[in-house]
Amino acid sequence: EVQLVESGGGLVQAGGSLRLSCAASGFTFRDYDIGWFRQAPGKEREGVSCMRSSDGSTYYADSVKGRFTVSSDNAKKTVYLQMNSLKPEDTAVYYCVAGGCPMDYYGVAYWGKGTLVTVSS
Repeated sequence: EVQLVESGGGLVQAGGSLRLSCAASGFTFRDYDIGWFRQAPGKEREGVSCMRSSDGSTYYADSVKGRFTVSSDNAKKTVYLQMNSLKPEDTAVYYCVAGGCPMDYYGVAYWGKGTLVTVSS
C-alpha cells in the first residue's frame, strides 16, 4: 500500500519556523519526484516545492523562495520542508505528493492526507 504520511504541522507565530516531514512507503522512492502542495482556505491547491529524484535539483514557488527549503533522506525515504519566516498567508493544509517536478496537479501520482499549518499574525 502506497503511503505518504506528513507530520510537523501546527500553530506558529508570524516570523517563526516549522519543519514538515513526509515518510514514504509502498513504492520505489527514486521512481518519483517528491514535493509539497498546499491549499489555503477557499483557494485552489498550489505547488510549493519539490525535489527531482534524478539529480536532487529543487523547485520553489515564487511565494516561498528564500524562505522554504526542501530536502530528503533517501535512506529513510523521507522528505522535509523547512519553512522559515512564516507569514499568515502561508496558512494552509500542506500535502506531500509523489509525481513530477515541477509539480503539476494532474501529474501527481500519490497524495498524502495533509498536515495543517496555521500562522498567526
